[in-house]
Amino acid sequence: MPKMKTNKSVASRFKVTGTGKLLRGSQGRRHKLTKKSSVRKRRLGNPKTVSETQLKMYKIMIGA
Repeated sequence: MPKMKTNKSVASRFKVTGTGKLLRGSQGRRHKLTKKSSVRKRRLGNPKTVSETQLKMYKIMIGA
């Protein structure tokens, strides 16, 4: 059986931590930033963890 290819679009969006969790970026940080508060923009800059329901699917796509 051939090797499974990594889904590069998913691999570029997520980072695997040492414990096996996935980190993702937040939505809403690209444009229309003038109406958002500085506290909100600062929080959007920090990475979030992927929910447990989607974790298995994305890990298979990454190949982790």
